[in-house]
Parts: sequence; structure tokens; C-alpha cells
Amino acid sequence: MNMAKRFLYIFLDEAGNLDFSSNGTRYFLLSSVTKERPFYTCNDLIELKYNLVEAGMNIEYFHASEDTQAVRNKVFDIICQNLGGIRVDSLVVEKRKTGPALRTEERFYPEMLGYLLRYVLNGFNLSKYTEIIVFTDRLPVQRKRKAVEKTIKLTLAAMLPSQVRYRIFHHDSKSNYDLQIADYCNWAIYRKWDKCDTRSYDLIRAVVKSEFEIFQTGGRIYY
Repeated sequence: MNMAKRFLYIFLDEAGNLDFSSNGTRYFLLSSVTKERPFYTCNDLIELKYNLVEAGMNIEYFHASEDTQAVRNKVFDIICQNLGGIRVDSLVVEKRKTGPALRTEERFYPEMLGYLLRYVLNGFNLSKYTEIIVFTDRLPVQRKRKAVEKTIKLTLAAMLPSQVRYRIFHHDSKSNYDLQIADYCNWAIYRKWDKCDTRSYDLIRAVVKSEFEIFQTGGRIYY
């Protein structure tokens, strides 16, 4: 008897910037939301969007750092009602602890992404899945896009059983409600680390499986 096809989805988001000068953010975070269908949250977010439109707002999509607190409250209410079956993981980088050789965008971003993906995938019995599907926000810089794709492909190819396929999509988050959910979760974790503000983090705490501070030993990492 053929087993039913089973798909594992990973939605990725980042917070902070890649400016390592004193003008840059203190932290850089990469977070993932991992889950399987059905995706009930999307339908609720569609309803919320049009409820807000009918209330007089011009809202194209949800973005935590840009939305008003009133909108954020409503989005988090929906996310909290649909926490079942999702897992959130975050890689936390205190940028000042990053060695100079690792600070180039083409190297830093892919290596951090590789760490996060390996940790997430280790938490699943991958042989149960037909395919792993990874979504990122659309990447504006071609060299960054190629480096990210290479890292994801190398990580998945090394970890997945031979019969498990994988695909990678770079979609504009405006078109993908699950990327918007990943943005909200990542924003909540970032606020906790950067501002010691746990108001939003506490709402999703139950599904945050890891917050790995990669350079937590205190010393710089040189490569």
C-alpha cells in the first residue's frame, strides 16, 4: 500500500541588518516557522485583512514592524488561536562577536542559515516526508539569493533521505501569509532580545522550541 504523501514546510524570516559598524543593529536573527498542512491561520488572516479594509484601513499585507499596535494585537490573536502543530526556531547572532572574516554578506548569511536549518531538520524524522518545501522572502540581491539557495540545497541534500525531495521558493512576503506569520514570530523574538520586551514573545512562547545564541561563549568567532 502506498503511503499518503506528506509535506513539511519551512518558512524563513530575518530581523536586524548586516551592518557590522556601530550604526548597525546589535542583533541579527534568523527564524523559521515549520509546520504541515492544513494552514487554517491563512483563512483567518484573509478575513482580518478585509475586516480592516471595511473599517477604513488601506492594508495590503501584515508586517509586524510597520503595523500599528492595534493591528498587531489582532494578528497575534489569530496566531495564538492556531499554534497547534507549528514549531518556531531562532538563531540569534550578537553581531559584535562575529569575527571580521565572517562579516561579508555572502558568507555570514548563508552560514547562519545553514546552522538554523540543520538544527530544525534534526528535530524531525525526515524519512516520513515526501518533500521538504522551504519559503523565504524574495531576496533583492542576486548574489545573496544564489548563496542562500546553495546553502539550503547543500544542507537539505546532506540531511534528507535519498527518497525525500525538496524545493526552495523565494516569494514576496506580501503574497504569502505564512511568511507574514514567520515575520511576526521573528519580530516577537527580536523584540525580546533587542528591547527586553516580551509582550509579544510571551504569546508564542509555547511553540518557540529554540533560541540558539550562536556566539554565547563571549569570544569572537574567527574563520
